[in-house]
Amino acid sequence: MIKLLLAEDQGMMRGALALLLGLEEDMEVVAQVGDGDEIVPKALETKPDVALLDIELPGRSGLDAAADLRARMPGCQVLILTTFGRPGYLRRAMEAGASGFLVKDGPVEDLAAAVRRVLAGERVIDPALAAAALGAGPNPLTRRERDVLAAAVDGATVADIAAKVHLSPATVRNYLSAAIGKTGTRNRMEAVRAARQNGWL
Repeated sequence: MIKLLLAEDQGMMRGALALLLGLEEDMEVVAQVGDGDEIVPKALETKPDVALLDIELPGRSGLDAAADLRARMPGCQVLILTTFGRPGYLRRAMEAGASGFLVKDGPVEDLAAAVRRVLAGERVIDPALAAAALGAGPNPLTRRERDVLAAAVDGATVADIAAKVHLSPATVRNYLSAAIGKTGTRNRMEAVRAARQNGWL
């Protein structure tokens, strides 16, 4: 029996996925979480074979949790499920050690087949997304530039961002300026938008 962990913040979607995957004769959903911070503790407790992780979660993102999960439980395969097929997300998922990346709008049969394939050691990637990712090139932003842009998401001031990321306001301005230049935008809000659309944040 393949043991699954589901991480999805929308209760109805999580319940539907659990129900549909539970109908597969060789699968059992052993854990369901709605918050990214719960993924690793719940996985350590229930020992799933495959973790199905959404990217956009309250708390930690599915991508951040994926890297931790692979480090703490190398035997657990990670399959990223997302509504947003952004090329940057795919690249980050692979860097985090995910074995698969699927967009949520596919049929559940494909998802069940993907679970079996990653468990057999294959890598499963949405074909359209793989093609887009190859054309998009690497993320131009450094980790610090991403941190600063992520802290700027809600229109925070430079002082707010500096306090959040533990840097001086002058350093924050430098990182923001570099990020604006690399994204080819005119201001920090446009830079945030561009970075999000490309899956770099």
